[in-house]
Amino acid sequence: MCHIFAGQAPETYESQTRSIRIGGHSTSIRLEAAFWSILDEVAAHQGMSLGKFITTLNDEVLNLHGEVRNFASLLRCSCLIYLAEVRGTAPAVISPREAARRLCDSQMVHLPAAE
Repeated sequence: MCHIFAGQAPETYESQTRSIRIGGHSTSIRLEAAFWSILDEVAAHQGMSLGKFITTLNDEVLNLHGEVRNFASLLRCSCLIYLAEVRGTAPAVISPREAARRLCDSQMVHLPAAE
């Protein structure tokens, strides 16, 4: 088992629901705590409050695509893009499966074969 995944603190993947106002309407968004933390960082990096960043992102997606199908997923993927493009801490063009394999491989302890 790859301990980098199994050993993470439960607080990081605990769901949190936050109420926000988008386009004059109140709504609730449920994300894992780790994503909220990254979104706070993204907003600060953009020089905005979290609410302003989320509203701006929603408005830009509406202008580009006409609709936002799954806003929570959009926010999660935005976090991944931020980590890859701005922080440079995540690979941008490999699949999640490949990223997980690479992480596990780098954390594996190779034991001698049993005789």
